[in-house]
Amino acid sequence: MSDYAIKTVNLTKRYSGLWSKTPVEAVKKLNLEVHRGEIFGFLGPNGAGKTTTIKVLLGIIYPTEGEAYVLGKPAGDPSNHYNLSYLPENPYFYDYMTGEEILTFYARLFGIPEPDRTKRVRELLDRVGLSRAANQPIRTYSKGMQQRIGLAQCLLNDPQLLILDEPTAGLDPIAHIDIRDMILDLRAQGKTLFISSHQLSDVERVCDRVAILNRGEMVKLGKLEELLSGGHVELIAEKVNEGVLEPIRNLGGRASLHDGRLIVEQPDDGTIDRVIDLVRSSGGHVISVKPYRRTLEDLFVETIQGGNRQ
Repeated sequence: MSDYAIKTVNLTKRYSGLWSKTPVEAVKKLNLEVHRGEIFGFLGPNGAGKTTTIKVLLGIIYPTEGEAYVLGKPAGDPSNHYNLSYLPENPYFYDYMTGEEILTFYARLFGIPEPDRTKRVRELLDRVGLSRAANQPIRTYSKGMQQRIGLAQCLLNDPQLLILDEPTAGLDPIAHIDIRDMILDLRAQGKTLFISSHQLSDVERVCDRVAILNRGEMVKLGKLEELLSGGHVELIAEKVNEGVLEPIRNLGGRASLHDGRLIVEQPDDGTIDRVIDLVRSSGGHVISVKPYRRTLEDLFVETIQGGNRQ
């Protein structure tokens, strides 16, 4: 258990139906293992059970069946409060307070004494790029600045585990990059990050492994490089005759020919060279060869719409 920052065993959460006697299963027998020191992406469409799972991990609600462990202890264990942090999608702060005041307030709640408290607050304001706005009321902060102060709050207790819900939602491109860099820097420090997000391009850039939920069930789980393998290469050629179509298709490619213009979508398995040879031997002229890497968005759509399971 000590090897995992998060572990669930047949985790199930049911809610009583509002309009019928049939209970609603928000999470169904979820088995999840998040290794210490990794960035883990927790994905799924709206209503997939992500928020319910996070609430169980934080000890806000209790599972109907199964078990959940956080940092080797049962979810909700009070001794874990100093070792984990949570950043909701829309963090709320007392907006009449300044950035420095709100961090000082929460540092007091964590019991951080002076002079360490003031030093810690100033270091974090600098780290998230808010030193110049430290004395401005939070009501004047932009969405990106509020996300930054939220992340600074999460780091006050120097947690082992951070659970981040949509950490880059609604941010401008510069803020996106800054937050992503901070997330990678935290992993380099040995932190574990559990990220729930619809920003799939961000997840693809930073996460080591991902899980995809749909209707409360795990439908995909694995390392990103393994899940995203299987791209393709697109070839376009002209002055090609129909005789090359069957040999190309025998190599596993999808080929179409219109008025001598050939378009081939070939698996990225090294056979594209043989396709090029076939085109040239038939007198055709290759115009372009472009590799296309499979994206996390492709995987997500295929998994959810296709109903695939891990």
